[in-house]
This record gives sequence, structure tokens and C-alpha cells, in this order.
Amino acid sequence: MLDVPAVRLTSLAHGGGCGCKLAPSVLQDLLAGQAQGGPFERLLVGTETGDDAAVWDLDGGTAIIATTDFFMPMVDDPDHFGRIAATNAISDIYAMGGTPLMALAILGMPLGKIDTATVRAILGGGAAICAQAGIPVAGGHSIDCPEPVYGLAVIGSAPRGRIRRNSTARPGDALILTKALGVGVYSAAFKKEALGKAAYDEMLASVTKLNRIGTELAQDEAVHAITDVTGFGILGHSLEMARGSGATLRLSRAALPWLSEAEHLVQQGFVTGASHRNWASYGHEVDLPEGTPDWQRHLLTDPQTSGGLLVACAPEAADRLLAAIHAAGYRAAARIGTVEAGPGRVVVEG
Repeated sequence: MLDVPAVRLTSLAHGGGCGCKLAPSVLQDLLAGQAQGGPFERLLVGTETGDDAAVWDLDGGTAIIATTDFFMPMVDDPDHFGRIAATNAISDIYAMGGTPLMALAILGMPLGKIDTATVRAILGGGAAICAQAGIPVAGGHSIDCPEPVYGLAVIGSAPRGRIRRNSTARPGDALILTKALGVGVYSAAFKKEALGKAAYDEMLASVTKLNRIGTELAQDEAVHAITDVTGFGILGHSLEMARGSGATLRLSRAALPWLSEAEHLVQQGFVTGASHRNWASYGHEVDLPEGTPDWQRHLLTDPQTSGGLLVACAPEAADRLLAAIHAAGYRAAARIGTVEAGPGRVVVEG
């Protein structure tokens, strides 16, 4: 690759982070005619509930977990981009209750627009996060691509009995979220050069923190369901849990944790296009408090990149689990709602 002048990575991409994801309604249409796994009896988790990763029963006791995730840059620092993308990809393994084993790099770069040193830094950032997770980047694939793209395919494993799905929440469960929301709002402000250094550092710390707590949570029988909150926002991923579980998820708007400047920035108009697409896709399955202003709705549909885990657990264990999550370093974690019998939809209370 030829060396070329430095350029803002985000200027080469039409979107960034998990805000690049297809709208939920578009994804549903694309998958509508696809086989749900066919006659593969050992495929424990496929596409049927929009779960975080595929799961294969290896030998009756051990399950293999496989996932892939990649996107365009939401930041300009190439090392940071690599770290964010890798953290986000590995999260799917943790969300299933697994332990990551190895990763393969997925790389698409616009030849002639990005220099070699920048690409090396992206790969280096991803490898550094994989090292934190205790796994190698064992290979990968690269192509010439109009926009910069980076991510990982990740393989993990777990005892079959410790797999946690997004579709197994139970009426009466408490809901815990492990990270603060508002990443999409911050990234929108960053792209318009309106995000201060302190807020950038706050965002970076969140999106590069591995969700390894998911592996520990899955070892607790009181934890019934887990999913990670990414591009569909807290409403979209709660709705996936509600639909899959055949239950209603009731969220407390006042209890939701936010990055410190999220509310201020969204009221200034820093909203991603994905936030609008998300609401258009699933708003008819969500009940908001009467008179909810648009800026609050935009926060609820805000696409998260490398967001936290949404955990459904037995109510009597919620305080104990939340304390353990806090002790593990997820200081923004909070109880945010409950699961109740009812149709598969989300109800937000003030």
C-alpha cells in the first residue's frame, strides 16, 4: 500500500460504529425467507431470535460459539478504532456466557486514501484488545474497499448449560444494564467536531471495556437471559428479548444510566440517522410515556457501539448481582426495569 497524506478516518465513511447496522425492519425482511437452521440438530442457536452469536453443540457438553462484527470508523485515531471494533466483536461471545478462544481479522481499506502506518495502527489496536481478552488474532482477510472497515470473527466456547440467550427471560425477572448509554450521540457530536476531550475519553473508556462479566454472570443460575446492547439501541435490544421470551419488558426511563453529556448533546441536535431508522422500524411495538419529547426518544433509540449487557435475572438475586457487576468495574451498571407476563413488547415508564 502506498503512503498517502493523513486524513480523518471518519471523513471516509458515511456512518460509523454500530450506527452502520441495517435497520431492524430491513434485517427482518432480509431474513424472512431464510432457513432457520434446517435439520442441524446440534445447532443450538441460529437466527431464530436475533441472538448475539451462533452456538453449536460440539460433544453434548461443550458448546462452540461463533460471531462476526465489523463496521466503519466512529473515531479518527486508528488505534482507538481498532480497539473499539475488537471490543465490540468479542462482546457477542461474552453475551452468550462464553469464553473467547481466537479471532480472525476482517479488513477493508480504500487503497490510496489511507497510509500503511494507519492501517497497521488499526490492526494493532484490535490485537491489543484481543490480548486483553487472552486470545490471538489467528488470521483474517483483507480487501480493497471504498470505505474503511474493520472488525473480527470470533470463536468462543462454554459448557452447554452455561449458554445464555436473549430469549429466556422470565416474568418477574429484574433487568440490569452494565454500561451507560449515549454512545451514538457522542459519536454524532464527534463527527461534527463538537465533542470535548473529557467526553471523548469517557466514551473511549466505555467502548473499549470488555464485557467479560458476561462469562461470570452465566455461571449463576439466577441469571436467565443476557444480550448486548448495540446498534438497535436499548429499546431495540429490549424488544428482541421481549419477543423471544414472549413477555413484556418494562423499563424505567429514570433508572437508565447515561454518559455524562448525552442529554445535553442530544438536546443540541446531535442524533444519528440510525436513531431515526430504529424508531421507524420498531416504534409500533414500544409504549412511551405520554408527552415524551423527541430528544428523550432519540436517546432510547440511540445506537450503541460496544454497549453494555442487558441481563434478566431472578429478582431476589438482582442486588447481589449488581454489587458484583459494580465490583468488577462496571460502575455505571444499574437496575433498569422488570419482565412481566404479556405480549412481546417494551413499555417505558417515566
